[in-house]
Amino acid sequence: MIDANSQFFAILTNVGMAKQANADALGIAWKITEMGVGDANPGGLADPPNPVPAATQTKLLNEWRRKPLNQLRVDPVNPAVIIAEQIIPADEGGKWIREIGLYDADGDLVAVANCAPSFKPLLSQGSGRTQVVRMNFVVSSTGNITLKIDPAVVLATREWVLAQILEELSKLDIKQSVRAATTANINLVGLQVVDGVSLNAGDRVLVKDQIAAKDNGPWVVAVGAWVRAKDADNSTKVTPNLTVAVEVGATQADTIWQLVTDGPIVVGTTALTFKNITDGFARLFSPAFSGNPTAPTPAQFDSSKSLATTEFLRRRGFEYSGFTTSDASLVLSSSHVGGLHSFSNATQLTATLPPTAGVAQSATITLVSAGPGGLKVVGSGADVVYTSTGVAGPLVLALGDTAEFIRLQDQWRLVGGSVMYRFAGTMGGAHFITQPQFDNGKALATTEFVQRAQGNFAGRVDIGALPASLTASAAGCRIVLSASGTLTLPLVASVPTGTNFYLFNTTPGVVTIARQGSDIISALTVNSQASVTLQSLSTIVITAGNGQWVVESGMSALKYAPEFASSWGSSGYHRLPSGLIEQWGTGMSDANGYVYVTFPIPFPNGLRNIMPMHVGSSCLMHAVMGAGLSATGCTLRLQNQSGAAQANWQTYWRAIGN
Repeated sequence: MIDANSQFFAILTNVGMAKQANADALGIAWKITEMGVGDANPGGLADPPNPVPAATQTKLLNEWRRKPLNQLRVDPVNPAVIIAEQIIPADEGGKWIREIGLYDADGDLVAVANCAPSFKPLLSQGSGRTQVVRMNFVVSSTGNITLKIDPAVVLATREWVLAQILEELSKLDIKQSVRAATTANINLVGLQVVDGVSLNAGDRVLVKDQIAAKDNGPWVVAVGAWVRAKDADNSTKVTPNLTVAVEVGATQADTIWQLVTDGPIVVGTTALTFKNITDGFARLFSPAFSGNPTAPTPAQFDSSKSLATTEFLRRRGFEYSGFTTSDASLVLSSSHVGGLHSFSNATQLTATLPPTAGVAQSATITLVSAGPGGLKVVGSGADVVYTSTGVAGPLVLALGDTAEFIRLQDQWRLVGGSVMYRFAGTMGGAHFITQPQFDNGKALATTEFVQRAQGNFAGRVDIGALPASLTASAAGCRIVLSASGTLTLPLVASVPTGTNFYLFNTTPGVVTIARQGSDIISALTVNSQASVTLQSLSTIVITAGNGQWVVESGMSALKYAPEFASSWGSSGYHRLPSGLIEQWGTGMSDANGYVYVTFPIPFPNGLRNIMPMHVGSSCLMHAVMGAGLSATGCTLRLQNQSGAAQANWQTYWRAIGN
């Protein structure tokens, strides 16, 4: 019977406590998936006793419904409390609810609770309702409990859905428009006039001009103190680029304002600055053109503020203003400027360029020789045909040649077309001779030079006997070693910075790459070495840089990388690029069987596993003690089958973490 002294509570079952302990110890996920409800009345009594949850329970007393959870979350007020929730729809019920159980993915009852009796009617009974059943239970740690629910198999309350929608909409940068915007600092209280607008309670206002800029933002007008708008009242809703439009106002109507303060932003603390992003737009003062507006075409070489039509632009040479063909010699005029003009005949034709007088500076004209006879280009009167190398006078184009001229002073200067290459310094100099091996000037690089210096190997060098010394001539080549021993690098000062030696050891033995003189070799994290080793069937690339030899890459370089750092000995460690760190060592027990372990290096993120093993003639039990277990060390304990311990039992241990 339920009365004022009845107690209602939730506990973990023995199975639940064991599973959580296992999850915490091994760091594995524990997934709680379903909730069951029952009437705790298997005998069908008219007034059954109030059920009392017991840790020994493996099932409810009289369960009548089990379905997936609707929510599983950590209590925001108490992180040791898990809140589980299930929704029972209106078309299920007709029974009492007196007991609640939680089941994990294995189907085991892991938590059980009693509750004040509640009858869940069916819709057909005329009093149907959707009922929310919620259980709060305390756990030692929520870290390994999977708080994930499949949204495809649960129901959501209308309140939850609406809250989620409003919450997500409030996080968008584009906010609901405001009725008005401030133009000066105001008191955020009472009904008042802002930018000529008489405000009413509930109006939204963009406050942007406060002396205390932390108070800027969208606000809602009230008879008393104003409050921040719900879509801009916390730091998740107020972010850089927040944008809001203003509806009315003497000066601010139809403007759009953007928050230009950089994140992170703390509402009520961070100064907020808004910028009018419509400032400077000609919204009403300049009409937009539509259809196909036209304007008079200015004179050919006009340079005023008149509108430039497409005809004017084509004539100016942005595109060819026209195209003509001719099979006879021709004296060109200013009307040909900006065009492309082709000449074709079996015999040589002559094209006389337009007089420079009356043609605008920088105007262009392009000619094409399309006939086997070629084309001779001459200037008009005293005008000069000029090239970049200073050649003046008639210019002869062969079949297929093109020539573009630009008007400069009283000359037509050749600036483009295929014939220009004849006078270009790039073509006339010794730029197609392969430069010396380590040249780093501005000379053109031939394919021979590129093959030797970049990408592909310049060749192959075979070394069949060691010791031997490398020379600069082997730089850039694939150096294949077929003997073990010592290979000496040249003096680093004798080769240019950036010189690379690519080495491959084909032998089953090790090749030692040694410095010469007082040179040093730096191998990633290991500096100032006299030599490095090239393992069997491995590669290494050594580069000259900044007065020292640098191990740049290759398989044998990996041992020097911090991702593969290691320390080998009776106690040591080994890193891997994945972040995994493996450590090992030995220890001796004290008189109580304890072995105190300090890891060679701390685990940056934590210990994941440790495995102790006794070394000796006796079969001992060993354990990792929970106390003292950390990223820097742990405590082990040994004892025999009788539970006794003694000093100087030897233990090997192996730890894994990251």
